[in-house]
Amino acid sequence: MLSFVTTASSGTSTAASPMGGGTTMLIMMVGLLAVMYFMVIRPENKKKKEQEALRSSLHKGDKITTIGGIMGKIVDIKDDKIVIETGEDQVRMELQKWSVMTNHSAEKEKSKRAAEAREAAQKAKEEKAREKEAKKAEKDMR
Repeated sequence: MLSFVTTASSGTSTAASPMGGGTTMLIMMVGLLAVMYFMVIRPENKKKKEQEALRSSLHKGDKITTIGGIMGKIVDIKDDKIVIETGEDQVRMELQKWSVMTNHSAEKEKSKRAAEAREAAQKAKEEKAREKEAKKAEKDMR
């Protein structure tokens, strides 16, 4: 049998103050909620907005992939449905817009614009280097 012995000094309390413990707990809860917001909720909302923008920007002729992995070309767009054409045998399927996962036509356009922007930045950098070199040469001539 175990026995517990407690000793108390005269006039001192060994219990933690409820005010300090509650404040610490509140701060930890607020911190946990902030971490959850920035790590889980905010990225998920951003992803949902991007998907909604993707689905609202669909046009005839876009090449898409659905959530199920079906690839095809959009031939008709209705309110909340699209009709795609798959393969060389031109099979047409009617699908919900929410089933669209990627728009390959938009991705190609986006990557093309990014490549053009990189080229423009590179040209600007080269031009700036030439100007700097010309100023240095002009300064050396004096």
